[in-house]
Amino acid sequence: MDHAHDVLVIGAGCAGMRAAIEAFDAGANVALVSKIHPTRSHSGAAEGGINAALGNASEDNAELHAYDTVKGADYLGDQDAIEILCAEAPGDVYELENWGAVFSRTEDGRIAQRPFGAAGAPRTAYAADITGHVLIQVLYEQVVRRNIPVYDEYFAWKLVEDGGRCLGVLAWDLTHGGLKAIAAKTTILATGGAGRLYVGTTNAYACTGDGMTMALRVGVPLKDMEMMQFHPTTLAPTGVLITEGCRGEGAFLLNKDGERFLKRYAPNAMELASRDVISRAEQVEIDEGRGIDGNVMLDLRHLGAAKILERLPGTRELSMVFAGIDPIYDPIPVRPGAHYHMGGIDTDVLGRTVLDGLYAAGEVACISVHGANRLGGNALMETITYGKRAGRHAAEWALANTTVEVPPSTEADAQRELKQLLARTQGERPWKIRDELAQTMHENFGVFRREDQMERQGEIVAALRERFERVVVEDKGHVFNNDLTQALELGFLLELAQCMVVAGIARKESRGAHARPSDFPDRDDEHYMKHTLVMLDDDGRPELEWRDVTVTKWQPQERKY
Repeated sequence: MDHAHDVLVIGAGCAGMRAAIEAFDAGANVALVSKIHPTRSHSGAAEGGINAALGNASEDNAELHAYDTVKGADYLGDQDAIEILCAEAPGDVYELENWGAVFSRTEDGRIAQRPFGAAGAPRTAYAADITGHVLIQVLYEQVVRRNIPVYDEYFAWKLVEDGGRCLGVLAWDLTHGGLKAIAAKTTILATGGAGRLYVGTTNAYACTGDGMTMALRVGVPLKDMEMMQFHPTTLAPTGVLITEGCRGEGAFLLNKDGERFLKRYAPNAMELASRDVISRAEQVEIDEGRGIDGNVMLDLRHLGAAKILERLPGTRELSMVFAGIDPIYDPIPVRPGAHYHMGGIDTDVLGRTVLDGLYAAGEVACISVHGANRLGGNALMETITYGKRAGRHAAEWALANTTVEVPPSTEADAQRELKQLLARTQGERPWKIRDELAQTMHENFGVFRREDQMERQGEIVAALRERFERVVVEDKGHVFNNDLTQALELGFLLELAQCMVVAGIARKESRGAHARPSDFPDRDDEHYMKHTLVMLDDDGRPELEWRDVTVTKWQPQERKY
């Protein structure tokens, strides 16, 4: 065993760092493990803002925020978890402000709030259009201030489970090579999403669903895995995100005829309808031949140069670098792209999983506050509010329980498995399997889903998993062996894809991001206002269970924007 701590946080984005800060402040010996440097975490790519009912732009309150979130989730969100998020959000945002987060301001110096999709009031606090970048720097400052150790460039690979308790993690040390065992009384997974399952994604190359699969492999169920959000405005072919903040500031979406086509899909909210609604509208326009080279146009020109330069400078830079277009003068071509996983590790409102000592927070978790469709600005808020809650509870539990060790046998088994993988000289390299997975998920499990396509995708994933059994790692070295880690990441992705397809086929309705217009075009609350829960059976095959959604005060209604 190489290291031991009270609390170990895997992943050092917004949720992971906020959890570590809270655990430290509760008196625990805490450390962070991350396969990339904390400030390179994908949270830093968040652009538009963070939602809290501060009421700085117009009348607003936590209850209205909660209602918008419940409706936006297409009534699949757990209302107890949503009410906690919305009630604690304002205090958590002011805490970030006190730590030095440079939010944009109103004329009288308060935190500025912009309108965002499906929100009943302007409640998205923002720092121009680089909000995630600002928050990740502020949180890292607080981690450094507390001298919290970071096992930087450690690739977490296997959770250690023994006797019904999580005892820490086995991680590959990228810098020096070799497997390291880190013991912990409690472990918090904060590894983010799995957008790399798709070819057109806003997600970084690091977003490979590591934590979700690690939890699945130790018997923890994954919830609502069929719910992948497609963001309406991403650049082709890179998938780079163009923030919803553009539409919050008044940008239009146009088809090739220059028509604001959303008037036919969401006549009231128009460009500020929820993300699933707009992505479907765009896809229909493109499929029916009213797109331009597979895109629609995001028009910011009428906002004027001054507003674009003040509030959307990052968007202009991304557009110029990746599309060669200056939005001051020309519309930006955009299309839907895989963006955010509403599903994830099943946790309660304290971040606990069914496995003692294991917690999860942020995008890797599913509490569920986002249900079948997340509202823009709620994900950053969830990382802070639920990162903090998981960190606090994990620390309290760790301090009340005995120390742990990683059993030597567990370490030896893992070492043997890695040796076998590195010893293989004949076979296929990971990238080909990974590219086929991403391309086929995009085609068969995208914005719209059909039974036959999903069944076909299930067969494709099974065949890819068989090929993965013979995958070869060409780099046999120990230092910065990205070949090895990419093979391990592919293993994570393949297992998640299988879970998603199983859950998607079983949900015979259209709800939020899960749209089946050809066979089940309507929402079916009687049979499917339930969470899907996927676990692995003894043979490693996914099996499905259902759980009722927690309803506190809002009964399901028809969802119109």
